[in-house]
Amino acid sequence: MLIYKEKGRSRMKTGKMIKPIVSFIIIIAFVIAFTACSSGKKPDTPEKVTFVLDWAPNTNHTGIYVAKEKGFYRDQGLEVEIIQPQEGSSDTIVASGKAQFGISYQEGVTYARAAGVPLVSIAAVIQHNTSGFASLKEKNILSPKDFEGKTYGGWGSETEIATIKYLMDQEGADFSKVNIMTTGDADFFQASASGQIDFAWIFEGWAGIEAKLKGIELNYIDLGRIAPVFDYYTPVIITNEDILKNNKELAESFMKATIKGYEFAIENPDEAAEIMISAVPELNRELVVESQRFLAEHYKGDAEKWGLQKQEVWQRYTDWMYENGFIEENIDVTKAYTNEFIK
Repeated sequence: MLIYKEKGRSRMKTGKMIKPIVSFIIIIAFVIAFTACSSGKKPDTPEKVTFVLDWAPNTNHTGIYVAKEKGFYRDQGLEVEIIQPQEGSSDTIVASGKAQFGISYQEGVTYARAAGVPLVSIAAVIQHNTSGFASLKEKNILSPKDFEGKTYGGWGSETEIATIKYLMDQEGADFSKVNIMTTGDADFFQASASGQIDFAWIFEGWAGIEAKLKGIELNYIDLGRIAPVFDYYTPVIITNEDILKNNKELAESFMKATIKGYEFAIENPDEAAEIMISAVPELNRELVVESQRFLAEHYKGDAEKWGLQKQEVWQRYTDWMYENGFIEENIDVTKAYTNEFIK
């Protein structure tokens, strides 16, 4: 009997403890759940984000495709859709809010801000300008002075003309002797071989690589090396000021994933190329692979981190644009870019 009573007491004591224990467990569970939510854990439903390219997909964009394919955006709670501009430029699409982020150029951002459009560059895709003037070797165009008497094929922009004139002036050449032709998206190799043009402005990491694969010898004038003022950022990743003011967390999450994407492309160019080819199968596989290997050494370049931008680079080219009448007022370049999200 005594034993039974002792057991009964034990059961009674246990019963009296049930409610406090359950309450304690509920409180602990609530605290854990609250801590998880407040610690930055991403929601189950990803936030939809639109990213607009500047034109057709190419290896300048690989880091974006890698970040999407590898789940880096998903890890940040984002569902990113990559689009091409159908109407208007990537600048106007991002400025209007139809896309939160996109690809542009330092020149484009400068034009926009001079016109009162609040675009901001948040990363330099390539640290140094890898574009320049190319011509078939037999044209014997070795310097801007050799542009005299030749035909240039380009997009028809005023900055193109001013750039050519500036380079020729530096060498005492006569710009009036250059024939300027608007060829748009015409194939550089076909236009050159047919004699339609003598030289054009190309990206070394794309058309330059394509020439090597085709066994075509080119003379190439590196724009950034021949004139430091033209060693500007092209391309860049942009957003608008509204996002930076009202949704900075989105910019932080997007850039964390994007940085991982480009760092992966730098360290694993061949795998990154395969991801790009899988996403855009119409691309030339051999060209993408070789271009990716080239850019793996140029994305970051001599910068401490991928994406970093320097004020002196922005100021130098902005001053040139102002001095040549492309913008009516010089802009505050410190508001045109930010390194805040490069971590």
